[in-house]
Amino acid sequence: MKSLILSSLSESRSALERFISDHAKIESIEQAAAVLIKTLQNGNAIYSCGNGGSMSDAMHFAEELTGRYRKDRAGLSAAAISDAGHLSCVANDYGYEFVFSRYLEARAKKGDALVAISTSGKSANVIKAAEYALENDLSVISLTGSENSPLGKIASVDIHTVDYEFADKIQELHIKILHILIELIERSFFPQNYPDN
Repeated sequence: MKSLILSSLSESRSALERFISDHAKIESIEQAAAVLIKTLQNGNAIYSCGNGGSMSDAMHFAEELTGRYRKDRAGLSAAAISDAGHLSCVANDYGYEFVFSRYLEARAKKGDALVAISTSGKSANVIKAAEYALENDLSVISLTGSENSPLGKIASVDIHTVDYEFADKIQELHIKILHILIELIERSFFPQNYPDN
């Protein structure tokens, strides 16, 4: 059992090291942070979406912005598209493909941003949300698992991690990236919380 634990941790370390060594990937995080900071500076909101574990990541990202990440500060405008009533209503009446785009249609406005999370980059409902966002002047930040995915190709900024057969290692990198984005946003708006700024 210990060898399996160590093997899993080593695999995670290897995935992280591969990601760190790719300058373009690091630059994509910088670009995404700049987009999200500008969105909030302009008085707009950030929405996030995904399926399964990616929905959990979308929710985690939003609550860290509306709540707090490390130290107390004012809340920031963010929402994950995760309301069970909305999701089940739209899925029943229109189809699951529309659960995220319909929410944006109801709530989002020009200048907002969407953080669209899909390990495969092929989730139809996430792609439809991204398409709606772009058609209505929202920025789209995608978190995907591989380069040139359907979602990544249309995003304003695509942060793709590393190709893996299974989603777990991709998701581990996604949550790290989301935490970095939150910290960069906090450092921009609340420098007093980061004395090393």
